[in-house]
Amino acid sequence: MKLDEIDLKILRALKEDGRLSNQDLAERISLSPSACHRRVKELENSGIIKGYRAILDEKKLGREIEAFVEIGLMHLDESGHQHFCDHIATLPEVINAYIITGESNYLLHVRTNNFSTFSYFITHKLNKISGIIKIHSKIVISDVKKM
Repeated sequence: MKLDEIDLKILRALKEDGRLSNQDLAERISLSPSACHRRVKELENSGIIKGYRAILDEKKLGREIEAFVEIGLMHLDESGHQHFCDHIATLPEVINAYIITGESNYLLHVRTNNFSTFSYFITHKLNKISGIIKIHSKIVISDVKKM
């Protein structure tokens, strides 16, 4: 799907506030409500808009510690990858997991309640996954830019 300037305006507005009504969105981008609705549906159907979700304040939910954890595996073959991914999928502390380039194989975005639960996560959950040879963690001090 080729995007024009109106599509880009719709995407910027919805990225800023995904709860905009169709009427408010149409007014914001100077389009009729029916044309706006049609374009949003096209963006959804094409997969450019993948969904809408609430942005939660993790600290208010008691998850004070945010960290990024680099993982190195001994063997990065299909079975090693699947074994690791199966374990990571069961860990509620892991918000997102990525395969990355460089010295590590994976980058985990992690949230825990406090330093004690973060330490427990590293020592009793990650360290128990066979095949891991390296764990490097970086704790977030503050947000500089957040989308």
